[in-house]
Amino acid sequence: MKEIRLHEGELNIMELLWSNKVLAAKDISKIIKEYIGWEKNTTYTVIKRLIDKGAIAREEPGFLCKACISKKAVQDIETKALINKLYNGSLSNFLTDYLKNQSLSNAEIMELQRIISERR
Repeated sequence: MKEIRLHEGELNIMELLWSNKVLAAKDISKIIKEYIGWEKNTTYTVIKRLIDKGAIAREEPGFLCKACISKKAVQDIETKALINKLYNGSLSNFLTDYLKNQSLSNAEIMELQRIISERR
């Protein structure tokens, strides 16, 4: 799988597509204008970048856009990049550091223990 990295603005558009499956670019533009305030040209520029990256596909008629990469795939890519950047690729260091600073319920602790047991 090609590693597609997305910035926050691109993620806004992807969230719309993950929720709606297919949207016309004009509808994406209207929604983004209402919630983020971007002008049509800005939204279309970001859509073009997403097409160029292979994150979305454009279909005619109507400049219909649909996601070519799942939200889960993007989450996995971005999580791996974050761990590589901040923890030198060590998942163990990340989890240890992160969990030390969290208040976990008994149910959350049990779920983590279950996941670890399954991985053994």
